[in-house]
Amino acid sequence: MYARSLGDDGAELCPLEPWQAEEFLAHIERGREFIGQYVGLPDVVTDLESSRAYLRSYAEKAAADTGRIHGIWTDGKLVGGVLLRTMDLASGTAEAGCWLEPSAAGRGLVTRAARVLIDWAVEERGIHRVEWHVSSANAPSIAVARRLGMTKDGVLRESYPYRGKRHDMEVWSVLAPEWRAGKGVLAC
Repeated sequence: MYARSLGDDGAELCPLEPWQAEEFLAHIERGREFIGQYVGLPDVVTDLESSRAYLRSYAEKAAADTGRIHGIWTDGKLVGGVLLRTMDLASGTAEAGCWLEPSAAGRGLVTRAARVLIDWAVEERGIHRVEWHVSSANAPSIAVARRLGMTKDGVLRESYPYRGKRHDMEVWSVLAPEWRAGKGVLAC
């Protein structure tokens, strides 16, 4: 397995694979409430078998070239991740996403990791449009979209039923020419 440095603080980005299901589950347990505020991942990963199944589904997506999942590690500990939830090479579109446990918040880890993943999607896989879907109430994730140089395309009002309530969902995106033009000036 390879690791990619995310900067001078020792943070690394690595693929998340089914054999890491125990570590992934322990990470989700540490951040279950925090992550679950806006992301359904803790509702899906509830035990070792569901953890393994979730990671296996992304291994299958990677094999089919339709998605990817990577973990963010600091000091050898899994603290978050980024993913390409969908990736359609024929249409040149992908949807990126993220999650993070509270101990790692506020350090720019998601922005740095998403940059690596989006750059790979655009430059290596030929993706033209990368989308970021986010609850309108999720200010930290919206801030990441802005730092990534994304444009707010619009709001899908009350389109996302989650934990008994309907949420507004914002769609942000960056196009390949915008990504390439902004690579050198994007700030953490």
